[in-house]
Amino acid sequence: MQAYEVMYIIRPDLEEEAVKANVDKFAEVVNANGGADLKVDIWGKRRLAYEVNKFNEGFYVLMNFNGEARTVEELERLMKISDAVIRFLTTKKE
Repeated sequence: MQAYEVMYIIRPDLEEEAVKANVDKFAEVVNANGGADLKVDIWGKRRLAYEVNKFNEGFYVLMNFNGEARTVEELERLMKISDAVIRFLTTKKE
């Protein structure tokens, strides 16, 4: 298994419950697809460095886990089609 880090930004106009629901949904995707040692850190609402989809702020979430390539592929697929996520970046840790 490989260690991965995913940073994603959720739209700022969502309610706290909706943000928490999206974070839980993505954590469940990792667990359901063979991910292990999941750590989720919600940084809260922060200002973006530049405007993205007409948003100047967003809820930052950092997720670390161990998994396989199929775990990351499924997570990224769901983030791409989610209306709540405005940006994400996945990195493989050494």
